[in-house]
Amino acid sequence: MPPEPTTGRIDLVLLDVGGPVYDDSAYRDALLRATRELAAEDGRGEVGEAEFQQVYDERRQAQGGSLRTAVAERFLTAGDRQRLSDRAEQYWEYPPSALHEDVLPTLRRLAGRYKIAIVANQRAVVVEALRRDGVSDFVDIWAISEVVGAEKPDPRIFQHALREAGVDPANAVHVGNRLDTDVRGAKRVGLRTVWVVRGEAPPEPTPEQLAEPDIAVLSMAELPEALEKLQAAG
Repeated sequence: MPPEPTTGRIDLVLLDVGGPVYDDSAYRDALLRATRELAAEDGRGEVGEAEFQQVYDERRQAQGGSLRTAVAERFLTAGDRQRLSDRAEQYWEYPPSALHEDVLPTLRRLAGRYKIAIVANQRAVVVEALRRDGVSDFVDIWAISEVVGAEKPDPRIFQHALREAGVDPANAVHVGNRLDTDVRGAKRVGLRTVWVVRGEAPPEPTPEQLAEPDIAVLSMAELPEALEKLQAAG
């Protein structure tokens, strides 16, 4: 059983992978490659990068609705969503260069102060990249969607991490870069939230969007101070 929650204290930081840790362009490029291949195989013609980017940015700005569905509907057919997703996953990997420079210095600052959980909608193989790049050295709990069997915003993936850590939701904070899957999903479980506005975050966040998380930051370098503010606020 987790201990009784203590007002304001943060014991556990749940951390998304795509966006906060790795550059989201890795998935964007995999999806574009898959879209182009399937369109060519189906005789649908060339998929222009500018048009693809427009769809991508529209979904980022909306912070709701499936990117894969939107891309399939625009360039293939609505029924091709799963086919597109499966093809994109074949190319979706994070090279060492995709690791944001502020991640390891930030994790060193957090080490020993908080438990760290990775909570991400990813294939299990992402753990290999996190080990290769030294991120896993700081991770105490793993909640990878392919392993857990639930994807954010499903409460079960957040609850899995909390249960493994033995921490009450009141003493945990989720850090992610999407409002729909990260911020809203975590809030429904009772977690406080830090929104990292990069990657699949909106190109131009609105005041209403910025008001949804407890704190919004532009980089992981700002995270330690953001967590201190949340603790002080109680």
